[in-house]
Amino acid sequence: MTDYGARRTMMVDTQIRPSDVTKFPIIDAMLSVPREAYVPASLREAAYMGENVSLRGDRVLLEPRTLAKMLDALDVGSDDLVLDIGCGLGYSSAVIAQLAEAVIAVEEDEEMAGEAHTVLMEHGVDNVVLYPGPLAEGAAEHGPYDVIMIQGAVSHLPEALLDQLKEGGRIACLFAEGVLGVVRIGYKIDGRMTWRDSFNAGAPVLPGFEKSVAFTL
Repeated sequence: MTDYGARRTMMVDTQIRPSDVTKFPIIDAMLSVPREAYVPASLREAAYMGENVSLRGDRVLLEPRTLAKMLDALDVGSDDLVLDIGCGLGYSSAVIAQLAEAVIAVEEDEEMAGEAHTVLMEHGVDNVVLYPGPLAEGAAEHGPYDVIMIQGAVSHLPEALLDQLKEGGRIACLFAEGVLGVVRIGYKIDGRMTWRDSFNAGAPVLPGFEKSVAFTL
């Protein structure tokens, strides 16, 4: 029988800590949330590898290092309301839920959203609200948000999503640029966004976040 607890410890010791993620709440969350429960059953053996895990189609669960470094840069606090875009089967939301006051988890794939709800309930994660709907539209009715996380790459970031960020809020976004994308942290200051590069990572572009192509006659 696979010892997933040992694999979680190894993941943290070999992927998270060496990436300069040292905040105890993040380490604790990644040690305690069973990543294998939030991937397709056929891929549980691959849950703790240092790479993205395929969920369905082009959708992936971000590699542990990418998620941890995003959380570290965002500095999520216990009174924060977090919007988690593209939660897939719920792993990112379960981890964020240990750090934040509440998480609104948006997922447009109805089957994945249903599975995520089931797994989150089975594991007693009661401060996550599943919000089925287009990823790029977010969940304005529950906002504005202290923090927004996007669980995949973007080529285009819709203004409608940035409008859901509180003044003083921050967003982590993986911009698809070349072979490796760049994770940038954005801060809303005086109603305007300022961005800083954080680290390199890779993932497929999420549906709704593709570059719009202008057609000319």
